[in-house]
Amino acid sequence: MTTFIPLKKNILILTTIIFFLLVNTTYYWEAKLGLFALPVFLLLVFVYIGLGVALVRQIYLLIKDKFAEKKRFFIIGLLITVLVLTFYKPLGIIDFDKLEGVDVLIAEREGAANCLTILKLKEDHTFRERASCFGISVIKGTYTVINDTIYFENIQYGRNKNEFYEFAVIKPSEFTNSKIVADLIKYKNKEDTTGYILWVTKNELNKLKDKKPNR
Repeated sequence: MTTFIPLKKNILILTTIIFFLLVNTTYYWEAKLGLFALPVFLLLVFVYIGLGVALVRQIYLLIKDKFAEKKRFFIIGLLITVLVLTFYKPLGIIDFDKLEGVDVLIAEREGAANCLTILKLKEDHTFRERASCFGISVIKGTYTVINDTIYFENIQYGRNKNEFYEFAVIKPSEFTNSKIVADLIKYKNKEDTTGYILWVTKNELNKLKDKKPNR
């Protein structure tokens, strides 16, 4: 019976490390899952709860054994570290989005069923739009600014996406909300008269040294 105990401990350690790595690299793999993102996130939640139960059990066994087994100290320390960091930083301890450059414009909109779209324009003339609605989709590309119009170029489509807006126009916001500084209306083409509105929460496009991306 005792020969299986080290194996169980090693499995617990390995599971904890894999869980931690998955949580902290979400930025790079979530969009590749598409509709499978939600089940995977739910699975991670169950694993998190399972690790919490394992922590309580390890503490109980440590006390029961009168602190005789030193390896449990490492396991308990590892579990506490991972659980606490994940609780306070559920998207990872490293903000990979910030590493890709400074945001000069952020626009977002929350729709029905808590669907959320966030568009970020970087100072290096790249953009990233993340849409979460029963799955995760990320679209990337470059942009050019001409007056109050933003033109999207070099589009890299996300999973199950094959179209994007050609340009967007910045207009004064129709809402009296201190967090909303303007409206960003995206248009599929020049014939599109409806557009899709995002609410701008940050606009520092005036800080761009150049209005066009370096080619």
